[in-house]
Amino acid sequence: MTRASVCMATYNGSAYLREQLDSILSELRPDDEIVIVDDASPDDTVAVVETYDDPRIRLVRNDRNRGYVRSFERALGVATGDVLLLSDQDDVWIPGRRDALVEAATARGVAASNLLLLGSEEALRSPLTGRPWLLRAADGTRPLRNELGILAGDIPYFGCAMAIRRDSLDLVLPFPEGLTESHDLWIATVANAARRMTHLEQPTLYRRVHEDNASTSRPRGIGAVLRSRLLLLRLWQLARRRVRAIDR
Repeated sequence: MTRASVCMATYNGSAYLREQLDSILSELRPDDEIVIVDDASPDDTVAVVETYDDPRIRLVRNDRNRGYVRSFERALGVATGDVLLLSDQDDVWIPGRRDALVEAATARGVAASNLLLLGSEEALRSPLTGRPWLLRAADGTRPLRNELGILAGDIPYFGCAMAIRRDSLDLVLPFPEGLTESHDLWIATVANAARRMTHLEQPTLYRRVHEDNASTSRPRGIGAVLRSRLLLLRLWQLARRRVRAIDR
């Protein structure tokens, strides 16, 4: 049977963590695991995790705050499952998520699903068009189209809705040096470059939007947007180099 590892980074997440963990544990099989890397939270996040008497939960504590990107990298690095599912600390899983993402990632290498907003159960809206922001299964095999969507900021790749087959970790890890945001777009970029991406139209989680989200929904200034575009171009170049190196 395929073992799943849920890879979660936590920081000051005690407010919503219990609801998230409960939704995850109800989905997992007895031999699955949740790897939680806590990024030196000063609140009682760790105390919440330690209230669970469940052998499937593995808690790893950073000795200092390293940022959510490096915490996710560490979680992926220590996970032992056949398929690794990324998870934020404050969302809620939709029943069926575990099996749907495991199946999709197993088939191709990396899977990205749609998600809905917690409370309204509506799709996010595209920041460019205002229309429902959804992945289409037919586009999963169109890597150039997807990469252009990443560069334009108009394709909904979210780490919290992704899964990675173990033999695709050599593409993803290590994260590029200096990467402090957009680890999900790095994963999507390198998966598309290697033609290992698949899109799952089925929504697999409810995303909670609040003031402390790591990725804000507030519009960025022009300087931040330009820096983001330059970062994405750099990631595209690095992804192509890594794919070539692995294919040699």
